[in-house]
Amino acid sequence: MDSSTTATISSLKTTISPSPNPNRAKKIPIFPYKKTKLLSFSNFKSVKCIHSPPPNPKPSNSSPFTCTAVTFSPSQTNELVPSKLHHLITEFQSLSQPIDRVKRLLHCATFLSPLPESSRVDSNRVMGCTAQVWLEAQLDQYGKMKFWADSDSEITRGFCYCLIWVLDGATPDEVLKVTTEDLTALNVGLPVGARSRVNTWHNVLVSMQKRARILVAERDGKKDFDPFPSLVISSDGIQAKGSYAEAQMRSWRLDDFLEARYLFPDESKVQELVKELKEKKIGVVAHFYMDPEVQGVLTAAQKHWPHIHISDSLVMADSAVKMAEAGCKFITVLGVDFMSENVRAILDQAGFGEVGVYRMSNERIGCSLAEAASTPAYMNYLGVASGSPPSLHVIYINTSLETKAYAHELVPTITCTSSNVVQTILQAFAQIPDLNVWYGPDSYMGANISKLFQQMTMMSDEEIAEIHPAHNGDSIRSLLPRLHYYQDGTCIVHHLFGHEVVEKINEMYCDAFLTAHLEVPGEMFSLAMEAKRRGMGVVGSTQNILDFIKQRVQEALDRDVNDHLRFVLGTESGMVTSIVAAVRHLLLSTKSSEKAKVNVEIVFPVSSDSITRTSTASTSGLNSVKVGDIILPVIPGAASGEGCSIHGGCASCPYMKMNSLNSLLKVCHHLPDEKNKVAAYEAERFKMQTLNGKSIADVGCEPILHMRHFQATKELPDKLVHQALSPNSNGRSIS
Repeated sequence: MDSSTTATISSLKTTISPSPNPNRAKKIPIFPYKKTKLLSFSNFKSVKCIHSPPPNPKPSNSSPFTCTAVTFSPSQTNELVPSKLHHLITEFQSLSQPIDRVKRLLHCATFLSPLPESSRVDSNRVMGCTAQVWLEAQLDQYGKMKFWADSDSEITRGFCYCLIWVLDGATPDEVLKVTTEDLTALNVGLPVGARSRVNTWHNVLVSMQKRARILVAERDGKKDFDPFPSLVISSDGIQAKGSYAEAQMRSWRLDDFLEARYLFPDESKVQELVKELKEKKIGVVAHFYMDPEVQGVLTAAQKHWPHIHISDSLVMADSAVKMAEAGCKFITVLGVDFMSENVRAILDQAGFGEVGVYRMSNERIGCSLAEAASTPAYMNYLGVASGSPPSLHVIYINTSLETKAYAHELVPTITCTSSNVVQTILQAFAQIPDLNVWYGPDSYMGANISKLFQQMTMMSDEEIAEIHPAHNGDSIRSLLPRLHYYQDGTCIVHHLFGHEVVEKINEMYCDAFLTAHLEVPGEMFSLAMEAKRRGMGVVGSTQNILDFIKQRVQEALDRDVNDHLRFVLGTESGMVTSIVAAVRHLLLSTKSSEKAKVNVEIVFPVSSDSITRTSTASTSGLNSVKVGDIILPVIPGAASGEGCSIHGGCASCPYMKMNSLNSLLKVCHHLPDEKNKVAAYEAERFKMQTLNGKSIADVGCEPILHMRHFQATKELPDKLVHQALSPNSNGRSIS
């Protein structure tokens, strides 16, 4: 809380003082501190709430927090929670000024009895709140939910009182029917930025619902929940969690193995690589999705050689140019083929044609999205676009240079990434009247963008302007019919985040931070977007996900209280290496005897049957663990992608895992390649021409350069606008 907010609350508390004896039972009206006439409820003959603190940390059958409606019929019970919620909303909406709503909350806080210290434990913490919040729940003998809550913030205590007033004594089904959208009308909180305490409404509600599900499952004798595998990162090290991970740890110290692999890789391999890179002036650009062992070595090597960069696909080519400017003679690319193509083409455009670019395999390193865009079906899709002027093709960067070139001659094209696609499309609609936008090839991303714009139509003009200043509700509604997306292209990794995984996340990880790449299926996207609205999620690129995790960890450290942050990783499991390194850096940089202990748990969505049994002949060495007479590949971050299942999201890209440490060392050993030992590894220049007789490399680079212009200026380049408005000149106008 900032100083101005603290001062405001302090001044208010002088006029709204709590009862001197918080343990004494208090008789209060349906809702306290009335300024306006309340609704009358025929369902309530008499309602009274008696508060006293729980007698012990484990709630008993005799609820210490009793709220009873004395006279109502069974048919009226279903209306009790909606009526209370409606009454609560009416009360707060009657107060036009935020400061009056805060006064109301502070007054409500006086009716919430404190939890004993024995109940203010980490296992009762509500995640995602700016203050510390503790919640206990019980399912009583009549099948009704009982809740107790407390916080170190008076405003948050007011929030908690209101929610308990609505939901205490309700059935589990009634608790689960309340949605976070039902609470948006409350509009409570001081303007303290994006993560206002108003999110407390949502996060406490979600935690109440999670506890209700668990208690119902226990009552009905359902099988204990089998958690997703996870890693817990602390300043002391890394620990594996999950049923299969625990089984592996019984035969081998997996936590020690993981820590060694991530943080203390084979020093001889590190020194061998650094020696080659220094002597031959070799730069390395690698994608976040590399195998953890490879990333561990690269991260360690960065301390001795600065020209190593691990990032998302957007930054890889930029980093390669900087390395060439610094004197690197060769660039090795650890990624799929379209990434090495882009690096080669951008280096040529920047005047570094003499710098060699090398891939990590003599075989093709494919990508399901890139392949989807190179099919006749995709060209037919663009053929329709070319007949609907004015049109602009927004193509995902995860496509080949050849596809970009052919597409650009059919329809004016600009490249995008998962982090800038929304802004690119909104700017295009704002800058070109009556434009049709054709996005591709990722069908999930296209559907998610469309859904996002539909959600924007329900925002206020002010909220929309914060996303893009040139738009309002009318402009967003008008562009929806003119937004088209290809419907037959998916990433094989993000496709794994399907119904089963989403259902399990929604049931048991609803109170965790949710991260999702924009390429995930719609169900996962919607779940993460809901979490994002209450400050508990992020949807975007791999870099967006990493930045979100770092920000939340830093916020927890700044609060200086014990905390356990849990993040569901909705993207490729190779991301964990960069996450571990970044989180460990934050934890260690603030470690001292005075600092509170913060643990960070990274959860990998994967179904329980996602461990593949393999023979001892097929899997060996550090990439597997022996349990009894079978070999279990290590998950998460399994080398070569073993152990993944179509039922879950052990999201490990088999193409990315073709980039091995051995391949990198092999290429480096043979450079400069005077004997053509690694000629098949070199990223060659495109020598073919487009249908208009232009160089594929030149034409394919132009959509990328258009994107770079947009990133620098926040506007589409004049040349691209002219091409969209004068489609017949496209191709001929390319220089």
